[in-house]
Amino acid sequence: MYLPYILSAPATAIIGEECYSSLIEDFNYRDIQCIRYSLSKGLGFGIVLGGAIVKIPQIIKIVRARSAKGLSLSSYLLETFASVISVAYNVRQMNPISTYGEAFFVAVQNLVILGLMLHYRGRTRSALGTLFAFLFLGFILSRNTSEMQADGSIITTGLIPHGILAFLQATTIPISLFSRIPQIIENYRNGSTGQLAAFTVFNYCAGSLARVYTTLVEVDDVIILSGAVFNALLNGILALQMAMYWDSWSRPSRTKLGEMADGSLYTVVPDNKVQVQKMD
Repeated sequence: MYLPYILSAPATAIIGEECYSSLIEDFNYRDIQCIRYSLSKGLGFGIVLGGAIVKIPQIIKIVRARSAKGLSLSSYLLETFASVISVAYNVRQMNPISTYGEAFFVAVQNLVILGLMLHYRGRTRSALGTLFAFLFLGFILSRNTSEMQADGSIITTGLIPHGILAFLQATTIPISLFSRIPQIIENYRNGSTGQLAAFTVFNYCAGSLARVYTTLVEVDDVIILSGAVFNALLNGILALQMAMYWDSWSRPSRTKLGEMADGSLYTVVPDNKVQVQKMD
């Protein structure tokens, strides 16, 4: 089967000439290796596309509520830090954007969320400072410089030595993992997921599971695979919490906090409103 160039060119670029010839032209659907590779590529691009919109519902929810209640600031700071490092490392390595595109989109959307979180807490100056700090960090880490040698050759180096950047890239695995823990604890303490958007949580869970598969197929690296597995596990816990606490904000809290001087009992319901019950 021969496809028009407008279809065959991108297909070849994604799965390679060998697999394109085997699966598309020869209809060799017994080529398990190419099927697995093509599925992995498709999932990889799906993760990138999902990453481009994954935080949009979260941003909309925060703006509508004019509150970021229930969101962990430390979680977003850690996740953004890890994403900026990953993007800079991949840029310096000149990797195709399909291999790290979701990190770029997540970093951009996280900066918006961090700005909103700080703004609605009355810390607008801190929001601007955080934005510029992450942008400066990304610029410094990804910046390349070129020097012409006496023999006419050009050597490209980075402002930050490659060894240091590689070490920072390795630290993104535990950073990404621990960026989820404060949010999990926050949800557990509140008995609610607050302003967390369900689409964002479930999209993250599905994407991290897909990334485990793509890592198994395309990357022969135990460290990266371990990071992907634990990331999927923690995202799965967040998704489980979202399901468990789904109706938490629609039910009044039944926690008895104490008794007032006049004998009245008071309890807290959603939105921190206090209900007082007079005692006869």
